[in-house]
Amino acid sequence: MPEQTPAEYIKRHIRTVPDWPASGIQFRDITPLLSSPRVFRVLIDQFVHRYFDLRPSAIAGLDARGFIIGSVLAYELNVGFVPIRKKGKLPFATVEETYELEYGSATVEMHTDAVAPGDRVLLIDDLIATGGTMMAGMRLLERLGATVIEGAAIVDLPELHGSDKLRAAGLAVYTLVSFEGH
Repeated sequence: MPEQTPAEYIKRHIRTVPDWPASGIQFRDITPLLSSPRVFRVLIDQFVHRYFDLRPSAIAGLDARGFIIGSVLAYELNVGFVPIRKKGKLPFATVEETYELEYGSATVEMHTDAVAPGDRVLLIDDLIATGGTMMAGMRLLERLGATVIEGAAIVDLPELHGSDKLRAAGLAVYTLVSFEGH
């Protein structure tokens, strides 16, 4: 068998759950990546190698799976971690951003003192679908004066055009793997 690239190795460990959370959806489950120490290390190393020389000031992780990847990456890069949470979960003064979902809307927020003007922040999540959550996170960070150096995720679902929308809004996007079909 030929040698696999790290991306191929990672993709092989992402579980597809058909018809969840709704009929016709192919859910890309990253939990198998997290449960295997070897796969998890390969995953984190891909991001560490990409961002080591870019030296972000902080890593901002989107609720909730972005917290897992983002906090470990922040530790490895020796920078702070900023949680961007669903509305109502943070105890201090916050700024919030509402974005549209397929049916309805959602709101995310972060503490007003989480970043400072001039900070260079990497925004990370597990997956980019429609791009709404990452766009909202970018807007929050920019409202507080930070520069979002890139939006990163493990998985891209290109058929939903989220990465295209993010790039059109001026955000550089990096993903490790993509899955056709959603």
